[in-house]
Amino acid sequence: MTNGSQQNERFNLLLGKIREQSDALKQEIKELKKENSRLKAKIEDIQGNQTDIFSAINESERIALRHQVIGLISKIDKQLEGGNEVH
Repeated sequence: MTNGSQQNERFNLLLGKIREQSDALKQEIKELKKENSRLKAKIEDIQGNQTDIFSAINESERIALRHQVIGLISKIDKQLEGGNEVH
């Protein structure tokens, strides 16, 4: 074999390996895209089923919770206005 044909053979061998790796990576990308789409759909499904704390309770419970929060804020304000005294 001549030096040129050995180089040509070596080049073709390496080129074949590059093509194999490229094809494997393309297949992996394709599979990852499918997995990504599946996970996105799953996230959207989970988010669609979520509710915030206020939509999960009825109006009377919301009003009662609001009054409790206002009462706590009022107590805190009174403590702050009274200085650092302990009651």
